Amino acid sequence: MTVAPSAALWKRHLTALVLLAGLILLLFHRDALDMAGIWWHSSTFTHCLLMVPMIGWLVSQRIALLRPLVPAWWWPALVWMAGGGLVWLVGEAAGVALFRQLGLVLMLQGAVAVTLGEKLVRALLFPLAYALLLIPFGEELVPLLQNFTAHISVALLHLTGLSAEMEGVFITTRAGFFEVAEECSGVNFLIAMLAYSVFAAHLCFRSWTRRIVFVVCALATTILANALRAYGTMVAAEIWGIEAAGGIDHIFYGWIFFGLVILLVMLVARRWFDRPADDAAVDVSGLEGTPRFTASAGAALPIAVAIPLLFAGWAMLVGGRSAPLAPMMTVAAPPGWSRAPQQGTPWAARFDGADRRLVRHFEGPDGRRVTVAIGGYERQSEGREVVAFGQGAIDPDGGWAWSAALDPIDGARSERLLHAGPVLRDAATWYVVDGRVTGNPRRAKLAELSARLFSGDPRALSLVVSAEQGQGGRDAIAAFVSASGGAQAMADRALKSR
Repeated sequence: MTVAPSAALWKRHLTALVLLAGLILLLFHRDALDMAGIWWHSSTFTHCLLMVPMIGWLVSQRIALLRPLVPAWWWPALVWMAGGGLVWLVGEAAGVALFRQLGLVLMLQGAVAVTLGEKLVRALLFPLAYALLLIPFGEELVPLLQNFTAHISVALLHLTGLSAEMEGVFITTRAGFFEVAEECSGVNFLIAMLAYSVFAAHLCFRSWTRRIVFVVCALATTILANALRAYGTMVAAEIWGIEAAGGIDHIFYGWIFFGLVILLVMLVARRWFDRPADDAAVDVSGLEGTPRFTASAGAALPIAVAIPLLFAGWAMLVGGRSAPLAPMMTVAAPPGWSRAPQQGTPWAARFDGADRRLVRHFEGPDGRRVTVAIGGYERQSEGREVVAFGQGAIDPDGGWAWSAALDPIDGARSERLLHAGPVLRDAATWYVVDGRVTGNPRRAKLAELSARLFSGDPRALSLVVSAEQGQGGRDAIAAFVSASGGAQAMADRALKSR
């Protein structure tokens, strides 16, 4: 016969959990507050505000079933905590908020495991895993979803006999000029549907196959429904005009359409529900008895406390270094090119938090024109990075939007921008981190990580060369960079300017 653990034993373990979790939240309060701020201010992640009480409800459904289990100090979970700390450190060094926030959640999960033990972790596995969806992620899918929505919408327009032309995420019909903007990508509802469908799959299905199929179908339905909404908006514009269609879209999209999508998904899936409403929250059979891989409180708790202190201290040691940039950065006109005034539709790169900024306009011997923009950073940190959303060639507030990817120019991230008119502009972006030039944002982040952890050069540059298509476009950029000796030579001159 199994003897239920005493209230005093439970109290000791729960007190340790509260204190350890409190220490982690105190040390990494910036990341916890950043997450909460994103939930509160970003419409993409407001559903996370509901997820917190949902996780609490999931735990409450298990309390009566957990009481007979014996809490224990579980030493393997120290590896769990250390892994979370390492993920956080990588995010801190590379300036990637996603990794910092993931590391914070992993450390909190590890704290639960260290203080409660293997058997209780197995009983709480779904609430613990579900907490990973509290981490704001998925906005990287916006360009992909914009393109998918645009392609499906144009295909549906053609299928129904309506003429339409597409340039990147811009669609021209007889009714007017449409942009599949970031807000129209459907990413906010897709992420919310992921959280909802995982929760519903856990409650409504026992079979893992059915759970996975349900989640996949729910996400696919959401993506297709968003494309159908965009198509419907353009059809409405053909019938009633753009202004009326815009009003219908905002009302229908915000309050009705995706509510109907959730209802449709649940009604279709209902016939395959295989979990009774009165089913136990978790099966604890086999979880009773003596826990395995246990340690004493005196051995496990000091190490559990030391782990977050170690990573927080390490970050303080390797972070904060800076190196001076030249007082004046310069870009020399290459042979055959000369300085020129700005012409055409105004464009400006965005370099938030930059310590130095430089913009120059040049004209070539054949009349082609380019604009060179450089943002220099003595060190990178949150809010002042060469690789970040809204940084570089496309300023979200500047009237230009991404249209298409282009073939690289000297390894650059090359893309086509579009402005209302329409006006097309090509842009090539290089990131200079730790003295190395790359057009790949991931490589730039890895170079930043290496420089932070191994005392490399903390300085960074963002180098953008752009040209309107009517002034030479991609060919003008390639000619200017080639005449300048390449992107690496341009970056070296900017770093060594006096």
